[in-house]
Amino acid sequence: MIKVDRKENEPVESLIRRFKKKVLQNGVVLEARKRRFFESPKSKKQIREEAKRRNKIREKKEHLRRIGKLEQKFKRY
Repeated sequence: MIKVDRKENEPVESLIRRFKKKVLQNGVVLEARKRRFFESPKSKKQIREEAKRRNKIREKKEHLRRIGKLEQKFKRY
């Protein structure tokens, strides 16, 4: 449980800001997002097959990019 005590003569806005910062630091928001939708645990075989499928798709896209059939998109940061 996260607890934030109000300092003397502290405005409510700064108290809320400190609370939000502590919530983010403790990972409460990330945990809530993870638990939002239940995912049944996957077997090792299932994880490996998904990884193989992703790699195959990635290799196919890279091949198409090399031969000029697929445009190269640039990442924006």
